[in-house]
Amino acid sequence: MKTYRKELWFETKKRRELINITPLVQKCLAESGVREGLVLVNAMHITASVFINDDEPGLHQDFEDWLEGLAPEKPYSRYRHNTHEDNADAHLKRTLMGREVVVAVTEGRLDFGPWEQIFYGEFDGQRRKRTLVKIIGQ
Repeated sequence: MKTYRKELWFETKKRRELINITPLVQKCLAESGVREGLVLVNAMHITASVFINDDEPGLHQDFEDWLEGLAPEKPYSRYRHNTHEDNADAHLKRTLMGREVVVAVTEGRLDFGPWEQIFYGEFDGQRRKRTLVKIIGQ
């Protein structure tokens, strides 16, 4: 069995961004040499997420609106966590969107359904953060 590990680093320009990282994960898969196995991609920060969905701008805005409706950034005073930081909403948004994804690898390719793409979701950005890609298989 082969194993592969790589960290992908991001520093977003805005507090919240969604980044399609599918090409980066595909590049990792090619580097790994794994033809059959599994890819794990997970955010290594508690205010960021990795998830699978469609790469469609309207849907991305729907995510923003939905998340902001459930866990609005302001007023900061609404959250008990915000005594030393102002990112309680980002923690909640990450919980809703999830920490990681696992994708099957078949014949050296990510085995997706129609329209599926991997996204890094940043909810407290403008600083450097990492995502882990771990691939196992043969």
